[in-house]
Amino acid sequence: MAVVRIQNVPLEPRKHIRIALRSIFGIGATRAKELCERVGVKGDTKVQDLDLEVVRLLQNEVAKLSTEGDLKREIAMRIKRLIDIGCYRGKRHRNRLPLRGQRTRTNARTRKGARGSKVSKK
Repeated sequence: MAVVRIQNVPLEPRKHIRIALRSIFGIGATRAKELCERVGVKGDTKVQDLDLEVVRLLQNEVAKLSTEGDLKREIAMRIKRLIDIGCYRGKRHRNRLPLRGQRTRTNARTRKGARGSKVSKK
């Protein structure tokens, strides 16, 4: 069988379907399990072993969910709204700082980015 694509995301042929579905942005473990149950396929079935009818059913079920580009756009719009209204979380987003009360004196390197280079004096 050719490459299985759902929402324009190619699924790994040798993985179980419940694991392979997680490569789609917006589908995690719980949603992948629910999708398999709705379609009526066992979660431990390999992607390469799926027949075309099951793939079509999966594509239809995933199309009903907000995933990939739509979900990313929705999240970006929510963040933009917070920035526009000028609330605390919006200001933290604008300054690229942690939002949820984490300390910033040390740590927070993931959010703040790499340290700037120090200029040494002679």
